[in-house]
Amino acid sequence: EETRLIIPIGQWILRNACAQAMEWHRAGFEITLSVNLSVLQVEERKLVELVEDTLRQTGMNPKFLELELTENILIQRPDVIYNVFQQLRELGVRLAIDDFGTGYSSLSYLSKLPIDKLKIDRSFIHDLANNADDRSIVEAIISMARSLRLRSIAEGVETPEQEKILRRLDCDELQGYIYSPPLPHEELTALLRAARDV
Repeated sequence: EETRLIIPIGQWILRNACAQAMEWHRAGFEITLSVNLSVLQVEERKLVELVEDTLRQTGMNPKFLELELTENILIQRPDVIYNVFQQLRELGVRLAIDDFGTGYSSLSYLSKLPIDKLKIDRSFIHDLANNADDRSIVEAIISMARSLRLRSIAEGVETPEQEKILRRLDCDELQGYIYSPPLPHEELTALLRAARDV
């Protein structure tokens, strides 16, 4: 980000990730692809054009693309962010706020953004089974997401106990090492096939 190399790197990641997702779609796996964005990419005037071009070139249905932005992005350039989010939403792309709970975003502003998900930061999940304060924060975020008609997703789920608590709290989605570590696409394809054939 300091050298602004994140902009061309981010373009490469988006294009290649969407192309890979289309390979999975053609193989019968209609999975949603999440791609993280930097604040510099969001402030770049060509982001919406890049996303639109990428969807067109790869043939990917925008409903299967989810762009993730950290909560801190909301307090840096709210006017720019809102306009970009609106344009991305008009393309049919889904939007998620990543690492939620670690920043200082305005809740009134959050309620106006065209977003789909709040991703609960892993720092609140790590000691969920033993820390009542963390459990209260996670429960509050899940409740707030539901009130705003957003989906909640917990990051960094690693133990059956964390999974059990999050399911009891009605968290919509869970992700973490309890399901799988990050994998090269060949191994992930094999995992998808194995899950389908069960």
